[in-house]
Amino acid sequence: MRTVCFLSVSFLLCLSSYAQETFDSYFSGEQLRMDFALCGNAGEQSAALMQLREEPVWGGPRENLTDPFGYGGYMLKTYDKASGELIYSRGFNTLFEEWRTTEQAKAETQAWVNSIVMPFPHRPVTAVLLAHNRSTDNKDTLMTLDIDPSSIFIERSRLKDNPVTDIQIQGDPAGKVDLAFVAEGYTASEKDKFFADAERFTDALFATPPYDLHRKDFNVRAVFLESEDSGTDFSGKGIFRNTALNAGFYTFGTDRYLTTPDMKSIRDAVWNIPCDAVFVLVNSEVYGGGGMYNFYAIGTSGNERTIQVFVHELGHSFAGLADEYFSSETSYDDFYNLNFEPWEPNITTLVDFDRKWKDMLPAGTPVPTPPEAPYSGGLGVFEGGGYLAKGIYRPMDHCMMRDLKPFCPVCSRAIVRMIDYLSDRKVR
Repeated sequence: MRTVCFLSVSFLLCLSSYAQETFDSYFSGEQLRMDFALCGNAGEQSAALMQLREEPVWGGPRENLTDPFGYGGYMLKTYDKASGELIYSRGFNTLFEEWRTTEQAKAETQAWVNSIVMPFPHRPVTAVLLAHNRSTDNKDTLMTLDIDPSSIFIERSRLKDNPVTDIQIQGDPAGKVDLAFVAEGYTASEKDKFFADAERFTDALFATPPYDLHRKDFNVRAVFLESEDSGTDFSGKGIFRNTALNAGFYTFGTDRYLTTPDMKSIRDAVWNIPCDAVFVLVNSEVYGGGGMYNFYAIGTSGNERTIQVFVHELGHSFAGLADEYFSSETSYDDFYNLNFEPWEPNITTLVDFDRKWKDMLPAGTPVPTPPEAPYSGGLGVFEGGGYLAKGIYRPMDHCMMRDLKPFCPVCSRAIVRMIDYLSDRKVR
């Protein structure tokens, strides 16, 4: 038995050493940031590079370099130019993607600034930006870039060093999830309030299952950005504030939808710290928030339901979870194509349910599942979700992603898988 254990440990150590050698052969410990514009309307979109930046810290995985999930409306794939080998990939969402489903996008063409990061390469690479095509379910190529890491056109200047507080540091960024709270709508005199709010949110997160069992897997930092005005915009009421990240309610005309289109300023704020996930903490007592996968989540600090909204929105941005509600107002039109299986792990059209939570269903559970006893309180396949009452199904009647109740087992599994991935462990 001891011999078997010794061999198993030796094998794992060899794998870890091999993965580190693989990372070191292609990448440095720095980060490459790509700022780019997405331009288009409801019918078409294109992408254009704005700048490349070298930044001092890559905080992401060094072993899990290629995306195992396939989540997101967009994906970055990076290939070694000499060999053509895929050496990095990661999916993400953007606010522009959501805007393209609105009525406004049927009449206007707009350009939105976006930003993504990857490990900084040692030698020339080819980076390919792909976008999900809702009509075909394929990923279309939007932009292809040949990148020479020695290029004089890569920006390498220092940005502003913002005040940062380490709320908890549990280990090396490569083996931890690095979460950053970023201040929005806090004036200079409210800096201490922001840091106190960030600590309160941290404690609340790790009191929430399944995060409660994974506190040691997270490093948490709070980054203070000074705003001229306190609070945030309410454009639907004619209220505008001069704030660091230009956040506001009434996104796409929905009063509770709080976002910022200014992704570049968020990336500027965290340019010198390890960062796997961003939560923008807005100094307001009004209910609302937003979240986009592997982009950012945002919410207010002072509402009585602030903590639940925070955990819900982090579910979107961190674990790629979909909204499970179907009777609330949204500005989206036909956000999901019912002919295809959505990529989010917690909703299904039953087109390809085998790759969702079928393995978790109790024996004998009917699919779809009637919302009545003896099934209504357990795991099933209940109709309604993804903003539609018909054609999309969710795992449980109530969940954090529907009505701010505790996470269901399906959502919990998705969160734990993302923690494993970003902690450089094998994804369960």
